[in-house]
Amino acid sequence: MENYLNQNFHAVKSKHSSEEVLQKWRSLCHVVKNPKRRFRFTANLSKRNEAAAMRRTNQEKLRIAVLVSKAAFQFIQGKFFIGDYQVPEEVKAAGFDICADEAGSLVEAHDIKKLKFHGGVEGLAQKLKTSTTNGLSVDNEGIARRQEVFGVNKFAESPQRSFWVFVWEALHDMTLMILAMCAFVSLVVGIATEGWPGGAHDGLGIVASILLVVFVTATSDYRQSLQFRDLDKEKKKISIQVTRSGYRQKLSIYDLLPGDIVHLAIGDQVPADGLFVSGFAVSIDESSLTGESEPVMVSAENPWLMSGTKVQDGSCKMLVTTVGMRTQWGKLMATLSEGGDDETPLQVKLNGVATIIGKIGLFFAIVTFAVLVQKLVTRKIMVRTLTTWSGDDALELLEYFAIAVTIVVVAVPEGLPLAVTLSLAFAMKKMMNDKALVRHLAACETMGSATSICSDKTGTLTTNKMTVVKSCICLNVKDVSKHEKLDIPDKALKLLLQSIFNNTGGEVVSNKQGKREILGTPTEAAILEFGLSLGGDFQAERNSCTVLRVEPFNSSKKRMGVVVKLLEGGVRAHVKGASEIVLDACDKVVNADGGVVELKEGSLNHLKSTIDEFAGEALRTLCLAYVDFDTNVSVDDPIPSSGYTCIGIVGIKDPVRPGVKESVALCRSAGITVRMVTGDNINTAKAIAKECGILRDDGVAIEGPDFREKSLDELDDLIPKIQVMARSSPLDKHTLVKHLRTTFGEVVAVTGDGTNDAPALHEADIGLAMGIAGTEVAKESADVIILDDNFSTIVTVAKWGRSVYVNIQKFVQFQLTVNIVALMVNFTSACLTGSTPLTAVQLLWVNMIMDTLGALALATEPPNDALMKRTPVGRQGNFISNVMWRNIFGQSVYQFVVIWLLQSKGKSFYELDEDNSDLILNTLIFNSFVFCQLFNEVNSREMEKIDVISGIWNNNVFVSVLGATVVFQVIIVEFLGTFANTTPLTMTQWYYSILTGFLSMPIAVILKMIPVD
Repeated sequence: MENYLNQNFHAVKSKHSSEEVLQKWRSLCHVVKNPKRRFRFTANLSKRNEAAAMRRTNQEKLRIAVLVSKAAFQFIQGKFFIGDYQVPEEVKAAGFDICADEAGSLVEAHDIKKLKFHGGVEGLAQKLKTSTTNGLSVDNEGIARRQEVFGVNKFAESPQRSFWVFVWEALHDMTLMILAMCAFVSLVVGIATEGWPGGAHDGLGIVASILLVVFVTATSDYRQSLQFRDLDKEKKKISIQVTRSGYRQKLSIYDLLPGDIVHLAIGDQVPADGLFVSGFAVSIDESSLTGESEPVMVSAENPWLMSGTKVQDGSCKMLVTTVGMRTQWGKLMATLSEGGDDETPLQVKLNGVATIIGKIGLFFAIVTFAVLVQKLVTRKIMVRTLTTWSGDDALELLEYFAIAVTIVVVAVPEGLPLAVTLSLAFAMKKMMNDKALVRHLAACETMGSATSICSDKTGTLTTNKMTVVKSCICLNVKDVSKHEKLDIPDKALKLLLQSIFNNTGGEVVSNKQGKREILGTPTEAAILEFGLSLGGDFQAERNSCTVLRVEPFNSSKKRMGVVVKLLEGGVRAHVKGASEIVLDACDKVVNADGGVVELKEGSLNHLKSTIDEFAGEALRTLCLAYVDFDTNVSVDDPIPSSGYTCIGIVGIKDPVRPGVKESVALCRSAGITVRMVTGDNINTAKAIAKECGILRDDGVAIEGPDFREKSLDELDDLIPKIQVMARSSPLDKHTLVKHLRTTFGEVVAVTGDGTNDAPALHEADIGLAMGIAGTEVAKESADVIILDDNFSTIVTVAKWGRSVYVNIQKFVQFQLTVNIVALMVNFTSACLTGSTPLTAVQLLWVNMIMDTLGALALATEPPNDALMKRTPVGRQGNFISNVMWRNIFGQSVYQFVVIWLLQSKGKSFYELDEDNSDLILNTLIFNSFVFCQLFNEVNSREMEKIDVISGIWNNNVFVSVLGATVVFQVIIVEFLGTFANTTPLTMTQWYYSILTGFLSMPIAVILKMIPVD
């Protein structure tokens, strides 16, 4: 079976599978009882193709709209003239001077003349009753009025499917439809021959069983859909920095209103249509809207910002003009009917298992029906009644057909692929509580097979709470954390504060309570805090010069820079970044007297040794430098790469997160290799890696530039030994991940937070984005978002992934056992005795125990610590292991032998000699069979461990399912005999039925002692 699965169902990957591969496995699934249910959680390829075609059409339309001139746009709109615009009365009454459609048409048409007619960005802001400096001043009434006129920033969503839709889909099961027809015929023939109500019992029993199966199935599926709905809501929670009432604050994008002033930075998704207010070097990726791969530069001359596009570089303030379904993104999303996520490899594999077993079951069902009919015909020939057929004969024939159909119901394990979805939905819900948001189903499953984790350092292994603890200003090293007086000359201090407060992506603002608040990344916040501690005034420094050009931090250059025009005349560029890189660009230094001197070898060595000293103490080091220009410098010229004067070096402490060392040790015991990939100095990286337990004596620490120069042969020897990569670029991370996956067959998880990490996150088997520090671009490329940015959460995800994999294996082991026994018992009984011990109603009940209820019980087991003591499955592991086959065949043989003994020796053992002895015996066989399944369900909790009871009471779902099954079994046997073909049993008979089931537990202990490869 495993070979067949690998040949036909193994090509589907955890992500990026081709349409041809996805189509291939679908074409191999021949025996499907209910396609609506079976393929509910697989990608709808036809819808996906339709959506792609529609997206291309819309992108082309939008691209043309962006490129055409204003005159062409006005011609399309029916020769609209600017001067004709009249503000609608209802808009005027609400207090605004422009309507939603007019504001929306500005960005849609990229109409610069119409924008000028409305007074430019400032004039439009006035018409929207907002300020480009202080943003909206709104109260609840003002918000409601604005929403009424301009709409809300939400997109139309497909309505939640009701419970009855799932009932309807469950009724589409072909075998249940055939059984319903059998029940109808049985009712008609039974009532005609035996009258009411005696002749209706068999038919009503089948109808009741079908309804029970349908409603239990629909309830389970409906609950899953609600879980996925909740997770979808979590995925869409995006916050953005906004200025309102003069204060910077974080708002959900769904609370944005026209007139809001939004602050955009690298990696942000533009949350609404709007206009550029101010900013530097803003580059926008519009490919999601227009299909154009070339980034668009946005400035005062080209101020258009469209919802759904992404900030590739730079930062800016934006005035929101249009929200929700009026935006281009909203209109595009409204026309699309997405085809859903790709199916997971495990779903596909289990579809393969279900197909194989379904074919076997169909064969046995046909043979069983043929044998039973042959026995009936033979009997009629013997008594010479072949030419006369009574109503009883017709009912008997119908019962045989119903049994054959029910064998197909039991034999086709339709619940296998759906058990994956059930387990994943359960795990995803629980992982949300553990601070991990799974964006793609397959990631949760794949994480269980991970063999390697490539982790960032800052914020993942460390706390991301940074403070400057050491400094080397004017060549003097001081310990800031011990409050040593820095004694910086006035001239040098002025330079230092000018550099800190102008060359920053952060801000110092007053919050609503009037308290000082620092905004920006933890690194920026640490340096701004350092500047404030030196007596600096952020606003005064910003007002003392004019910013001409900004180059935001770039992970390839490892630095950021700003060009400012000084009040006293002259132009100066400030840079800060990776210490050794910025220091290499310096040829002068500010000395202890505050004067600028040539950077001689002695001073250079002193600074380099200071960097190494700081890095050796696990400090993040940054170098600050400046260069003066002629006044005629062009703002379009890039900031120079050499000729700088070094102001100083700061050492920033970022403590290792509590619990990281233990988590790394847990990964090692689980066979998962942890590698640190960071842009920091190699000595800082090595110090942190040793503290975390990542770098060991047999490991290699390498810098990105050295890694890039290695040949392919050298990389093959080097990569397995790499434990730390410092000063790495995003391309280095991508190369490392690609080699680990393709050359070494590893299953790789990668963390990332920046826009440039997107290629590595996309390449990895599991991309893990940081929820706090991560950009929207990184999150969109990721499979899992780590909401607390904590490495320990990544380990939790791995544990849950393993739990999903093992839980599905447990369920498969349990279900295949029931399949084999039910098939063999009914088939052999039909062949040898001409009847079957299990009726259609009883088989439907057994089917529900092993399918929906079994999946609920076994697929929702929470993870335990023992899972992280196993080696990972990796890329080539067999899903149905030899251990599982041992347990399946062992239990199947025991159950088959028990039922055959009951059939052949049951009457003498139980001393049955009454008129209804056959009915009592068949009830005992049914009861014993069900209790064998219940105890085997408990056995299946552990595939190798002997102790299967441990932790059982912690799993409320398992205990509830087991308890409910026992209660229903008692009701069926004792009270529903007329419909289920059972009769009440004595206490002794109940005792022996339960004992028969219980004996499967010591059998399981014996089986687990048999060694397998």
